[in-house]
Amino acid sequence: MPSCVLAYSGGLDTSVILGWLCDEGYDVHAVYVDLGQPCEDRQEVLEKAETCGAKSAQIIDVQEELCRDFAFPVMQWQAKYESIYLLGTSIARPLISKVCLQVAREVGAVAYAHGATGKGNDQCRFQLAAEALDPNVEIIAPWRIEKFRKQFPGRTELIAFCNDKNIPVKASTSKPYSSDENCLHISYEAGQLEELDVCGVDLVDFGMTVSPQAAPDTMEQVTIRFEKGVPTHLNGKQLTAFEMVDQLNQIGGRNGIGRIDMVENRFVGMKSRGVYEAPGMTVLYDAHRVLAELTMDRDLMHLRDQLAPEVARMVYNGFWYVPKMDSLFAFNAEAQKSVSGHVTLSLYKGNIIVSDRQSPFSLYDDGIATMEGGGSYNQTDAEGFLRIQGLPSRVQARITPRSY
Repeated sequence: MPSCVLAYSGGLDTSVILGWLCDEGYDVHAVYVDLGQPCEDRQEVLEKAETCGAKSAQIIDVQEELCRDFAFPVMQWQAKYESIYLLGTSIARPLISKVCLQVAREVGAVAYAHGATGKGNDQCRFQLAAEALDPNVEIIAPWRIEKFRKQFPGRTELIAFCNDKNIPVKASTSKPYSSDENCLHISYEAGQLEELDVCGVDLVDFGMTVSPQAAPDTMEQVTIRFEKGVPTHLNGKQLTAFEMVDQLNQIGGRNGIGRIDMVENRFVGMKSRGVYEAPGMTVLYDAHRVLAELTMDRDLMHLRDQLAPEVARMVYNGFWYVPKMDSLFAFNAEAQKSVSGHVTLSLYKGNIIVSDRQSPFSLYDDGIATMEGGGSYNQTDAEGFLRIQGLPSRVQARITPRSY
């Protein structure tokens, strides 16, 4: 009997897929990759997978790895998809694929199954990552299989299938939107959020953040220390990567930090509307940006800013395990060597205000930058500088004068 590993969430779709794969003759090994998703009882997830017919089921906690090896390198690039999205879902998918393939190797499975739809980005991220790690892997994506779609044209049929097989599900045939959560963020999409005349921030019942209006009326300060671009201490206390994100989620969340509502361009070609919240990562992005402004060479920073949108696109589209990304991350490791020091931010009703920034590698020299008289910068030097800079324009103006 052929065997496969299923990226299993314990939700409606993957529970049905697990049962369906068993009916199709597969030995299914269910893998719940723990990224910080909400789950009332993780033991229930294992029991549910076995109820669905899994040959084996296990939970693998990768929250620390997700923050340390995936989220932080992207944050160091200041990479935001289409200038605003912090890529919380995108970052997690290649890690899920890696973990599932590791289990597949252990149990001797030949196929890797997932519950991503044929319309979304996740199918790209899962498959591109998996094939980069194992070029011989067989991908099973039931939502891209016509036989599966005919059997399950809607949520009613999915729920009926679970009822027939005595699979416990917490789902109804109507829901205003769907959500996906990990320790980095929560995303909300579909359902009523597909209507653009609906205010997403009003519709969504946010899980990580209070509204800015409901946040405290006093500022809360946080001090974050970085070593070579890596956040290491929060308010003087050394933390692991996951602890850093987790505590900043709580602090940022209670101050209304990190909500966005956007229409984005999916890799498969369509536009979609998403609402996201990422309080901890939003604070880290700002703190890192402030420290990099102080410590990074101008041309190096500008090159980073030119490349950051490309990094974001690659992460969003699923090109994580490729030579181009390897090279970009190697460049980034070198670029981060001077990004050490601390930043103090004041959080207030959805706003982030810089209160203090210090670094032993600071390139800011007030003796040069001062607008007061004196200092070590001789303004007379600017005369020659500008004559040289303006030379091409003066020559061009003589040859092809512009009307004005």
